[in-house]
Amino acid sequence: EQSGSGRRPERERSGEEGPAERGPGAAFHMFVLMEDLLDKLKLLSYEEEALRRHNMRPLSRHYFALPTNPGEQFFMFCTLAAWLITRAGRPFEQPQEYDDPNAVISKVLSELRSF
Repeated sequence: EQSGSGRRPERERSGEEGPAERGPGAAFHMFVLMEDLLDKLKLLSYEEEALRRHNMRPLSRHYFALPTNPGEQFFMFCTLAAWLITRAGRPFEQPQEYDDPNAVISKVLSELRSF
């Protein structure tokens, strides 16, 4: 499957590997990423600064790794994104739970691009 040029196969470069090609630990990679994210949020005191202000519960170690309640998870993501953008020194309006998801994501991405 490898060409004579020494380059990786197209499928591997594009990230379209199946679970077997990525190795046995690939299924748990998302859990590791979530634990790292949670550690970083705790270093930034997200519980005191972001969650208490919005009367929200702290995240579990696997909150974003497992799809349990997509609407709630999306709102938590948007709340954290808005808080992080504000924390980085940019004014950003806190999204509301029933805002249009496409509009919210568009605003977040626009702000991140401006960084």
